[in-house]
Amino acid sequence: MADKKGLSYKARRRWALVVLLIGLPLYIMVATVLGGLLVDYPVVLQLLVFVVLGIIWILPFKSLFRGIGQADPDAPKDE
Repeated sequence: MADKKGLSYKARRRWALVVLLIGLPLYIMVATVLGGLLVDYPVVLQLLVFVVLGIIWILPFKSLFRGIGQADPDAPKDE
């Protein structure tokens, strides 16, 4: 039976970099366009929309970014 561990540490690091360098700027552009549509609404509503949009982008990628800043657990240990 195949191991269901998921992506390796190196693959997660690469995908995290792709998300940050390509996906996040695209998401920022979409959020800015949506914010531009709210020009006639109160500032508090605009702020609320930007805060919600600023939080929800990370939810699908939460497991991808978990542990990325730590040492590679798959690397051989130096003795």
